[in-house]
Amino acid sequence: MRIAGFFKEFWPPSFGTPIDSVYDFTSSEPYEDSKGIAKYLLSGHDLFSVMGSSGDVLGSDETVLGGDSIFGDGDWVWRGDLCFYMRKYNVRLPDTFLAHVREKQYLVPAEKATELRNLAQKVQDRLRAGNYFPE
Repeated sequence: MRIAGFFKEFWPPSFGTPIDSVYDFTSSEPYEDSKGIAKYLLSGHDLFSVMGSSGDVLGSDETVLGGDSIFGDGDWVWRGDLCFYMRKYNVRLPDTFLAHVREKQYLVPAEKATELRNLAQKVQDRLRAGNYFPE
């Protein structure tokens, strides 16, 4: 399981060592194809839903509904608020993830139910190991 936007502010230690702080990945320039990337992020398969909203850790007063939810495409997973950070702060994403998104022509592939259940279980196991939610 690969994580797009694996920043220390967003993921519990049970997922591994994050790449660094989201603060270090902001940019003044958006991606040329940011609309396509946003479409992809917003079309991910729902792996773990969280009701409520998450606040903007970079300082605006904005919140993102379902920001703590986790989505995926069968190969990658990301948080529900990743699109917000990419749009608002031009947060840089992993080159390998961007290549994957572009190769898929900004369309999240349809996945088999069994594969999605297995990926969702991996996410939940790591969340449980990090005491993200009670038993």
